[in-house]
Amino acid sequence: MTDPTSAKRARRAQHHWRRDVVELAALFTAVAVADTIAKTVVHGPEGPTALIFSAVALLVTAGLHTWWARRQGHAPPKPDTSSDTGGYTGGDTGTPPAAGTTEQTEAAPAGLWRMRTTVRDEPGSLAALCTALAERHVDILSLQTHPLATGTVDEFLLRAPGERTAAELTRAVSAAGGSGTWIERADAHDLVDAPTRMLNLATRTALDAAELPLSLRQLLGRCTIRSIPAESPSRTTETADVPVEGVLDGTLMRLRDQSGGVLTVERAYLPFTPTEFARARALVELDSRLGPRMPRSQDVLTLPEGPDITVRRADLDDLEAAKAMHERCSKRTLSMRYHGPVGDADRYLNHLLSPRFGRTLTVQTPSGRLVALGHLLWDGDETEVALLVEDDWQRRGIGSELLGRLAGLAFEAGCESVYAVTQSSNTAMVAAMRGLGLPLDYQIEEGTLVVTARLQAAPVGAEKGAASS
Repeated sequence: MTDPTSAKRARRAQHHWRRDVVELAALFTAVAVADTIAKTVVHGPEGPTALIFSAVALLVTAGLHTWWARRQGHAPPKPDTSSDTGGYTGGDTGTPPAAGTTEQTEAAPAGLWRMRTTVRDEPGSLAALCTALAERHVDILSLQTHPLATGTVDEFLLRAPGERTAAELTRAVSAAGGSGTWIERADAHDLVDAPTRMLNLATRTALDAAELPLSLRQLLGRCTIRSIPAESPSRTTETADVPVEGVLDGTLMRLRDQSGGVLTVERAYLPFTPTEFARARALVELDSRLGPRMPRSQDVLTLPEGPDITVRRADLDDLEAAKAMHERCSKRTLSMRYHGPVGDADRYLNHLLSPRFGRTLTVQTPSGRLVALGHLLWDGDETEVALLVEDDWQRRGIGSELLGRLAGLAFEAGCESVYAVTQSSNTAMVAAMRGLGLPLDYQIEEGTLVVTARLQAAPVGAEKGAASS
């Protein structure tokens, strides 16, 4: 086999020899021409004219040579067919790669997938799974293993060619020995590794008690989270006897929170693993140890009429002020808000002001009196918004201001939509929902109106909501 390095050196030496001969011939020619010109100038009658003509010819030649040298210097380099083709070896024939290879065709946009499957706990089971994915040009970006008593749950983050479908990937994994396979589309947020993800969720939980349900949802995927207070009519014997360490039961978790209540986390598509249970329990324990907390921030707004007002987060410390506001509200205003007996309105406030169930914004006058409350409530895997504005402060834009901020908080929390439950005669609430500038869905049943806003883009008030959080 010919050594390509030796061949290059031989061609380079031959090229240098030819160039030396050309330069030597040019030198002799230049000497002969110079001698002829010198004799003509000295002995001929047209000597001065010939001398001037020679100078002009020399200048033109020098200019042409400079232009040609610059043009060659800026020209793109010619491809070297003798160099390596980068990952392809064609042998002595120099045959290019066949059509259809990755060197000549542009691949379809790749897609990200999150996949979880159970394999047998024996040597070679994971290797068979990885081989099946590699045969379909699927790249494994990350892998987490969750050991179980009867097998191992493997959780993958995959990058697959754009033409691969979920059904195709599932069939390939099943043929390689995987069972109970679950797969869904992923996005760039899933590229964060598990330890970094846990630290981020712990930081969010530590800064704000209202972040715990959202952190659990991001940790565990699509799931339903409910908080049952220590004294609640919905508290049964099953939820009351939850030990401190919690209970893991297939697709259901029960965890004790700081107030003595119970957090239930449930999902339908896949049982929780012991690893997920331990991570969720660590977040709940962190929340319990830190106790009640809320970031303190507020915005001062100027109304078209009346004094400046302050918008800020509210919690259980505002319970008495909220009850006083209830006493100043008319029965009609309270019935529009709570859809039930007006005398029972106060008993909802403990739930509404607790950061465990969502976030509450309040409007406060310079004297410190609360005149409006806006609630963003985590209702399982959905999000509800609700407003209450004192009668004397209605129709000043306060409700629309609060609703825009609440929708902004929901958008930042990753919620897909928010809904409001009100009476069909509550035109002010309907107008406020329309003011969000988002697609709305309406459902009316027996005088109750449910208006759902889809958070496809940052709604009106998103930046303000972030400032108030």
